[in-house]
Amino acid sequence: MPAIINVAVAGASGNIGEPIVKALLAAGFHVTALARESSSATFPPGVDVKRVDYDSVESLESALQGQDAVVSAVTPTLLSKQVQIIDAAIAAGVQRFIPSEYGINTRTVDHPGLKTMVAPKIQIVDYLIEKSKGTPSFSWTGLATGLFFDWGLSFGLIGFDKSTKSVRIVDSGNERFFTTNVPFIGKAVAAVLTHPEETANKYLTIASFTTTQNEVLELIERETGEKWTKTLVTPAELNKTGYEKLSKGEFMAVADFLLAFNFGDGGNHAVEPKDLANNLLEIGLEELAVAVKAWVGL
Repeated sequence: MPAIINVAVAGASGNIGEPIVKALLAAGFHVTALARESSSATFPPGVDVKRVDYDSVESLESALQGQDAVVSAVTPTLLSKQVQIIDAAIAAGVQRFIPSEYGINTRTVDHPGLKTMVAPKIQIVDYLIEKSKGTPSFSWTGLATGLFFDWGLSFGLIGFDKSTKSVRIVDSGNERFFTTNVPFIGKAVAAVLTHPEETANKYLTIASFTTTQNEVLELIERETGEKWTKTLVTPAELNKTGYEKLSKGEFMAVADFLLAFNFGDGGNHAVEPKDLANNLLEIGLEELAVAVKAWVGL
């Protein structure tokens, strides 16, 4: 398989796209950002910008000429547009496509609420599998990362609220879960593209570390020197709230579902370090204590 040098990024100015672009540049890739005509986003020095119409395969194909890989970091509202990007990538002779996954493993998720919410992601990977079968020169790599740890702490997705020094502990708080800092996602994406043979047509799971709510709480209390207020909740309570929000079309139902799915006792959704793709990608692990210290200091 030829080396990947030129990489186009869709969603390059987003919260996931930015660290991906930064990591790709650091790894020596030539990066092109795909941007809508109406976009006012700015990009780091060294990034080429191609203006595209995401509804037009022709526009996208023209922008993707000469690209070896496409990395998608599009937001949930644009997930379905990846069909056009994939079709354009194949037509332009792109070798590798990384879809906008970066979260729970959508190939194994068994929570009905979450499965509904990630249905567009499931459909895109299904589409990639079919397209790669008929196009030997084209391949894909999916990347599950678990919860975004740094984001999750700041936005309540792991149950912690710094402003009130409180935490919602699900069941015992001892259920293990895998989680990834957002900059580490960028590092993993770059590593996928430097290991094209090993990662072709695979759905991989990476993580910064595997931990529990109680382990995180212990480190936070040690760093802050204060006891935090704990509220105990059950997956049933969280799911009830989540489905109520989902029935109203509220996207933040995902927060309740993620707490129930990841932290409920006996869920067994954690992936232990030995089973992660970190070794394959040669990216190692990060230290939980360092990540917690950084968050406390924000």
